[in-house]
Amino acid sequence: MSRYLFEPAAPVSVEIAGVDARFPVNRVFCVGRNYAAHVREMGFDPEREEPCYFTKAALCITPSGSEIPYPPATSNYHHEIELVVAIGTEGFELSVDEALSVVYGYACGLDMTRRDLQVASRQSKGPWDIGKDFEHSAVISPIRAAEEIGHPVGGRIRLSVNGELRQDSDIAKLIWSVPEIIAHLSRFYRLEPGDLIYTGTPDGVGPVGPGDSITGSVEGVGEIALAIRD
Repeated sequence: MSRYLFEPAAPVSVEIAGVDARFPVNRVFCVGRNYAAHVREMGFDPEREEPCYFTKAALCITPSGSEIPYPPATSNYHHEIELVVAIGTEGFELSVDEALSVVYGYACGLDMTRRDLQVASRQSKGPWDIGKDFEHSAVISPIRAAEEIGHPVGGRIRLSVNGELRQDSDIAKLIWSVPEIIAHLSRFYRLEPGDLIYTGTPDGVGPVGPGDSITGSVEGVGEIALAIRD
């Protein structure tokens, strides 16, 4: 039997709405630039190029309703609300028609971003890790099973800060749909149970600071909340 140098961390998991069992997290994939209006506000042309991805460590997962500290080394900390896809079955080189067969369910997520660090990385043509992959940066609501809610193709996605509406769009405006994202991603990775896919954010992203309260929702999927500690 193996002996560890120190006690390993407990597995990361997400609540499943209405179910006693929890969803164990394997990998966290994120899709960049997947709403045309957000692409424009970031200063780019929203042509339908191949999806771009970045990843976050599972330890970034933070449950909805949490109160978290303002992160270190940034002065421009942004909210990004997203539809999250929870993978429940292995899949590799899937067609678009096959893609939804590997989905367990859906959640509402926040891709919290150190925007100043992300922009600096982008300008130096480096990876986005330091701006995207950090503690508490992948907030998620309880997952709802697809067998309960179906596979959403449209529905309002919105986010407010201190009661002020900032992001307000519809998941029907995704440049790459959920089946297209899954099929494309499965060309490069063997998708496994426990994988999460954050599908991209609409326009209206902006800064939050200590003392701010974030609330949001994806219609038919769930609601999310986050408080930034003073």
